[in-house]
Amino acid sequence: MMLATQYLPHCSLILLVLLELVVGQYEHFGYPPGYPEPVQEQYTPPQLSPDTPRIQLRLAGDKRKHNEGRVEVFYNGEWGTVCDDDFTLHAAQVVCRELGYVEAISWSPSSKYGKGQGPIWFDNLHCTGKEKTLALCPSNGIGVSDCKHTEDVGVVCSDRRIPGFKFINTMANHIESLDIQVEDVRIRAILSSYRKRIPVTEGYVEVKDGGKWKQICNAEWTQFNSRVICGMFGFPGERRYNTRVYKMFARRRKPTYWDYSVNCTGNEAHLSSCKLGQAALGKSNGTCAGGLPVVVSCVPGRAFAPTPMSGFRKAFRQEQPLVRLRGGAIVGEGRVEVLKNGEWGTICDDNWNLQSATVVCRELGFGTAKEALSGGRLGQGMGPVHMNEVECSGFEKSITECFFNKENVGCSHEEDAAVRCNVPAMGFQERLRLSGGRTPYEGRVEVLVERNGSLVWGTVCSDGWGTMEAMVVCRQLGLGFASNAFQETWYWPGAVGADAVVMSGVRCSGTEMSLSHCLHHGGHLNCPKGGGRYAAGVSCSETAPDLVLNPQVVEQTTYMEDRPMFMLQCAYEENCLSSTSGQVPANSYRRLLRFSSQIHNNGQSDFRPKASRESWVWHDCHRHYHSMEVFTLYDLFSLNGTKVAEGHKASFCLEDSECDEGIEKRYECANFGDQGITVGCWDTYRHDIDCQWVDITDVKPGDYIFQIVINPNYEVPESDYSNNIVKCRCRYDGHRVWMYSCHNGGSLSIETEQTFPGLINNQVTHR
Repeated sequence: MMLATQYLPHCSLILLVLLELVVGQYEHFGYPPGYPEPVQEQYTPPQLSPDTPRIQLRLAGDKRKHNEGRVEVFYNGEWGTVCDDDFTLHAAQVVCRELGYVEAISWSPSSKYGKGQGPIWFDNLHCTGKEKTLALCPSNGIGVSDCKHTEDVGVVCSDRRIPGFKFINTMANHIESLDIQVEDVRIRAILSSYRKRIPVTEGYVEVKDGGKWKQICNAEWTQFNSRVICGMFGFPGERRYNTRVYKMFARRRKPTYWDYSVNCTGNEAHLSSCKLGQAALGKSNGTCAGGLPVVVSCVPGRAFAPTPMSGFRKAFRQEQPLVRLRGGAIVGEGRVEVLKNGEWGTICDDNWNLQSATVVCRELGFGTAKEALSGGRLGQGMGPVHMNEVECSGFEKSITECFFNKENVGCSHEEDAAVRCNVPAMGFQERLRLSGGRTPYEGRVEVLVERNGSLVWGTVCSDGWGTMEAMVVCRQLGLGFASNAFQETWYWPGAVGADAVVMSGVRCSGTEMSLSHCLHHGGHLNCPKGGGRYAAGVSCSETAPDLVLNPQVVEQTTYMEDRPMFMLQCAYEENCLSSTSGQVPANSYRRLLRFSSQIHNNGQSDFRPKASRESWVWHDCHRHYHSMEVFTLYDLFSLNGTKVAEGHKASFCLEDSECDEGIEKRYECANFGDQGITVGCWDTYRHDIDCQWVDITDVKPGDYIFQIVINPNYEVPESDYSNNIVKCRCRYDGHRVWMYSCHNGGSLSIETEQTFPGLINNQVTHR
């Protein structure tokens, strides 16, 4: 594919990011009250003097986002590159603004996006950042360079577009070589049956050009073009549609056509990677000879099947046996994990790009990839690294069909690959808001509901309001994870007209895409305290911790100890022994199943106890502060799922016992110090400390299942609760005890998990 670009210059269509596209796609619905349309300044093209060299720019190479890449320049009929010598963020600013982006985020030397071809047009650029084109920056002169293509420079631009940006053709007779900037694209539902559906899956493909929406002539349109358009709008595939109906519509209303055609191969993640076709409408009358406006009909993934606006009642469920996403804040993003030999593992980020990420997204029922993330950006996984150096054509049905290197030498979980996928615009964001907070990330939760035939804003009853409900709110608003759930919001005066409770009895599993998908009372409200100061509130965060217990450490450190009661007085006071211990003499013994726990924070932010330090409880017997009432639960089950013994660990003291190389410890319990676990560190509870056991005095010899649950009451928000459980098989012969087959919850296939009978396979129930 790269060879082809030597002969056919690669021209791009740069589009608004998905959030900006929603306005166009749902223009006929309008905004709900409180969401006025933003006023956009009008872009004015730069005025260049006649002697300014005329160039065009594009971003090419091995990309992980559409708004980044190797800087390529079209000059004198040929595409070339820019050398990284003396290149600065000021030069990147000029590049990005010339391409229609608001600003530059960063730049990269040494051909990060691969080596280009052709001349090196610019070397030793000295831009101020104010230049209207890269050609106006002082340099050695166009084409004067002592660089090699190993020094090709790349940039990352902001994904925000300059409002009203319009590409101006300054290169006569080179239409096929231009980097056309498209301000906006939408799928506009034409047939009345599709206008009522969310998401919009079928209609005209329209381009906003010069402030007007225009249709595209279908004379050169292909199925591959439709595939890319559907992917950008969050749909995994396209299908046939009834052409006769659209012919009738086109006759009734004369279309206004865009001047160009598009030429995609079908494996592009974004329209910006497609080539521009020939100028489709050379004639002044703007007709499409023998043709019609382009129509696409997209197939939504199962979680987004279109229904009338009032019909959402299902929670999001991923039903994909070979691939899953973990650790993402919103639907369609996360660390990529694949199932191999019954065990889930990760993908190493070597060669990870948009094309491979798009295969994952389509496989899971989403559209194309918005971003291919590297470096464990969405948290680190546990277990094996199954794939490395993945290379996909873009047409595979599954990432497991792509070529990859089976040798994962040198790949650690610090290199775990992740994706952000395009998902359909469902309009959920417009039916929820946070009010009264100091920042957009916090506030009283207010929902838009229908009452007596009109839409009104109101509050949510805070009875039972907790972390899971807050997580759904933050996801629905695209604000990341919940950092807190509040049952009182008197310090956040919300909108005066929205004080009344309009939603009560909310109970979420945590996977829902919208608060309206959670269980709730419906029209029969029941909220004894009422709204106002007792309304539900949240604060959101872009990152969250993720605690994972090391199952191997449990397996390797298990042993049995008989300990006299007189040495267990402290533990007895903290309820760390079984209930029968209260009726035995002080000189009797308790039989303890002991083990060590090593709890890692693999997330993106530190794990901190929910309670502030002023409310920590001092335990005089053990001489320490408890920051959480229950931090871990230890349970022993018979093979039919009956609990036979239990223990628990109050937050003895959360601190950094050890950290990965290069990470400093931040938390230490001594002297009333801060408690927590830093990202990349772990807290070790040794087998020989109090309460790090299960009292098995009354347990008969036999085979059991041992289970540990961290953060069991979801007191502290995490990016992934499914891995908070460790399960082991346990054998006790009356003289010895040992563990085997220890593993984290969610780390094995469903078939393997089912060999642990009578137990939950994923999340514990907190209500």
